[in-house]
Amino acid sequence: MESRDVILRPVITEDSTSKMDNKTYTFDVDLRATKTQVKKAVEDIFDVKVVRVNIMNVRGKLKRQGRYAGYTKKRRKAIVSLTQDSKEIKLFNEE
Repeated sequence: MESRDVILRPVITEDSTSKMDNKTYTFDVDLRATKTQVKKAVEDIFDVKVVRVNIMNVRGKLKRQGRYAGYTKKRRKAIVSLTQDSKEIKLFNEE
């Protein structure tokens, strides 16, 4: 699996953006990705040094539309911590 296939998208929530000050970033990753694959992918793509990777599986939520019910997609979330001397990951364009 290539690095660009492991990292799907960054998770942009109020909690995850507040953790960016401490060089902790949250990403949605492939369901089959391991911690070592996520670490290697983040280091390759963003050219940073990773200290720790925490991964969790998030179940799909029950959603209803009238009398029809179904579940959203399950996903896998990775929380990546960088070293203090590493540069920051730019997720937004600052212009």
